[in-house]
Amino acid sequence: MKIAELYPNLIAKIDEPVEEIRDLVVVDENYDDVDSDEFDIFDPEEYNFIAYVTERVQDVIGEEGMQRLIQKLENSAVFEDFYAPEIDMYGVKSEGDETDIAKKILALIEEEAAC
Repeated sequence: MKIAELYPNLIAKIDEPVEEIRDLVVVDENYDDVDSDEFDIFDPEEYNFIAYVTERVQDVIGEEGMQRLIQKLENSAVFEDFYAPEIDMYGVKSEGDETDIAKKILALIEEEAAC
C-alpha cells in the first residue's frame, strides 16, 4: 500500500514528494555511541530507538499539533517507554522495528493532520 493511501490527510498537505516513511518520521536504533549527542539524552538501555518527526510534518500539524502528538504518545500504551525532551525528537522503548515504530507515530500524526 502506498504512503498516500495510508496517510491521505497528511500527504495532501505536503508539497514535496514523499517517497518513503523516512521522509516523514525517521526512526533509528539507539545504540551505545559515546560520541553521539543523543546518548546524553537517550540512554540505550531505557530507549532502544530514537524517533525524529521531520520538518515537513511539523509544518503540516504545527506546534500545537506536535504538542498534542506528544501528549497522545505519552498517554498511550503504544510504547513500553516514551520520552520527549524536544518537540520533534523522542526516545522510545519498543519490541518493534523502525518501520513499525514510524507507522505507530504516523497513525497519530494522521489524526492531527485530519483536524
